[in-house]
Amino acid sequence: MNKPNLQQLKALDGGSSANLRGDAITGDRYYSKEFMEREWDRMWTRVWHVGARVAQLAQPGDYAVHNFRHESVLLVRDGEGQFRAFYNVCKHRGNRLVWTDEGTAPAFSCAYHGWTYGLDGALQHVQDPDNFAGGNPCDDVRLEELPCDSWGGLVWYSMDPDAKPLLEFLHPIPDLLRNRNMDEMVRVVWRKVDVQTNWKFASDNFNESYHLPTVHPQMKANIEEDWANTDFEMYPSGHNRMIEKGQPSRRSDLFVPDAVWSDFLAAWDMDAGDWLGRPAEARIELQRRKREVGPARGHHYIDRLNDEELTDYFHHTIFPNLTVTGTPIDGGMHVFRTEPHPTDPERCTFEYWALTPVIEGAEAVPTVAGMMPLAEAELEELTYGVDPVGDFVDQDLSVAVMQQKGLHSRGYRDARLSEQETRVRRFHEVLNDYLEGRR
Repeated sequence: MNKPNLQQLKALDGGSSANLRGDAITGDRYYSKEFMEREWDRMWTRVWHVGARVAQLAQPGDYAVHNFRHESVLLVRDGEGQFRAFYNVCKHRGNRLVWTDEGTAPAFSCAYHGWTYGLDGALQHVQDPDNFAGGNPCDDVRLEELPCDSWGGLVWYSMDPDAKPLLEFLHPIPDLLRNRNMDEMVRVVWRKVDVQTNWKFASDNFNESYHLPTVHPQMKANIEEDWANTDFEMYPSGHNRMIEKGQPSRRSDLFVPDAVWSDFLAAWDMDAGDWLGRPAEARIELQRRKREVGPARGHHYIDRLNDEELTDYFHHTIFPNLTVTGTPIDGGMHVFRTEPHPTDPERCTFEYWALTPVIEGAEAVPTVAGMMPLAEAELEELTYGVDPVGDFVDQDLSVAVMQQKGLHSRGYRDARLSEQETRVRRFHEVLNDYLEGRR
């Protein structure tokens, strides 16, 4: 497999808990307001956040606003084409400067007293400049700027003025995803929902596959979700990866045709009946077929991917709250993000994106929400329990809400984890490292 040398990346043994301290995962981490504030003070204000997609800031003057708890960050592409991030607050008397989620503007004017700032954050205009004892504020006032950078078609920022460089923070994720060309992908699904659970449910959930047979029984048709045939990896940066083969699980009946697997193969002119009981061989033949006919069908991204990326699922959890999964379905990506509620530790927002490469001649692509136009999607703000997010995502959310209730019980003190769930405890130990000053 053509992947970075794991020794070079200093990967930990993802299939064993031997490298972990064994920190307890107690229930109060999910409902304590005191714990929520420690996360804010010692972790959220020090990590890198995704503020926008590059596609939202395509031209000078384009801007997007990212609200996170009580903070608001304004991301812009300035007149030189550079990305910048500023606290979204007027330096005059603290009024929120920009109230729209995104748009295009030559400058930003405060609705309270009219102070106007340029795309570079410099104050350009004030009312009655000669009435200030200290001189015209335009001479020395600028919006408070934050570290800002881009990777993966995303614009990132950090609230830590001394933040380590973005690529250093993300290592080794950019190396692991180097074949994907995420910056050229289209976001065809963009959905957000408020959920009655702590934000960490997603980091826990996406750091293990132990729940798949119970919560997602349909996946065994085309995903090898058995732990013994899955690769688990952990990195010192706190990020993790799991690789699942794209073939019927050994937990399934390999000698009974399944509609999902049949359709999966039929899309590439393969008959599932010819491969009954031989999932590993079918997977290899599927790689060959995609390589052979894919580019002629407009799937030019195939030339960039290695064989395993044509059939398997590459599941990356980026500390603390982002998950990026490379899938074999049209070379697309699942992106999941959770963020805490401003005041309630038992609520969060859950965001799902479907990204896809441009496929020549295609007008629509398959997603968890059904066939969607191959075009940039608008944000859909959904209501939990009323609006479906899509397929397996709704299954995960339903379990999370019930778990949040159970975590209050005096009958729960710590998680009893299997070895394949090692990355769950690893996530909490990295979080503890931030809270206790070790990172």
